[in-house]
Amino acid sequence: MSVSDINPDIARAETLASDFYTDEKYFRESKEKIFARTWQLVGTKDEINNLKPHLILEDFLDEPILISRDGERLHCLSNVCTHRGKILIEEACKAGGIRCGYHGRRFDLSGKFLSMPEFDRVENFPSERDDLPEIPFAVWGNLLFASVDPIAPFDEFIAPARARLNWLNLHDFKFSETLSRDYFVNAHWALYCENYLEGFHIPFVHHGLNQTIDYGAYMTETFRFASLQTGVAKAADEDAFDLPAGSSEKIAAFYFFVFPNLMLNFYPWGLSVNVVKPLQPDLTKVSYLTFVADESKLNRGAGADLHRVEIEDQAVVESVQKGIRSRFYDRGRYSPAREQGTHHFHRLIAEFMI
Repeated sequence: MSVSDINPDIARAETLASDFYTDEKYFRESKEKIFARTWQLVGTKDEINNLKPHLILEDFLDEPILISRDGERLHCLSNVCTHRGKILIEEACKAGGIRCGYHGRRFDLSGKFLSMPEFDRVENFPSERDDLPEIPFAVWGNLLFASVDPIAPFDEFIAPARARLNWLNLHDFKFSETLSRDYFVNAHWALYCENYLEGFHIPFVHHGLNQTIDYGAYMTETFRFASLQTGVAKAADEDAFDLPAGSSEKIAAFYFFVFPNLMLNFYPWGLSVNVVKPLQPDLTKVSYLTFVADESKLNRGAGADLHRVEIEDQAVVESVQKGIRSRFYDRGRYSPAREQGTHHFHRLIAEFMI
């Protein structure tokens, strides 16, 4: 049986083999097979004044891109000069165009080649290859996304979240640098994600969160490249969303996962975005980006103590990382009632890794 052979019937399926998490070969292959073919968060519209360099999934893909603002229009371009490969823009700046600091090649803000010194006798020049390549790019609310070579348009990844949350005004969510931070987890990136993708562990690991969310009413839905977990408030007076007219549910949290490594956690106070960034087969950086819509609801409800929940998750995931190295463990089974999200995640990994 292949390391990533996952039966589509969850009642018959076995999980990914432990080799996927421990063999560096699969870690290296996932860079191009999974991450280069999906969409990564690269910033917010608010931070793009004129020219802003970025790396698509820094420390892993490390693809240098440049986001430029030309009036109201945003462009996402390769940040590598088409002459000799120098990085064009090293730091955010404001300029009317793009100029390479190595030999003076110039481009406009859309990446179109403009001029190059000392190239008078070069034949068949310039050509389209001298323009900066456009990088696949998408905007959702205030969030910006890019991809190296996407398997599908961004809308196919985000459509379920957009449809379910179309009553929210995402432009009301303001980024808070003071509430944002990075965590380092001594575990494989996929172990961290699959822990997020099931509420099965909540009564056993998150005793505080379990007092807030009704475990019996916890729901998981899966889509093509995403999944949604919905946490229902346990108590009548618990913080919950003001849902559109006609909805009587008391939803304490929406947990959207976008394959392979993006977590969009919506709470009554705003949005916690968690980006899972592979560093090594047994080391992962998780960037928490906090966007606040209603400060009066901070530190209440399901989104009250995210730091404590993170530390609890880290402890259990790091324990799993140690356990899967055992000579006596290979694969496990799924709970059909509680692990639909993890099963769906594993099937996507298997699809991409073929």
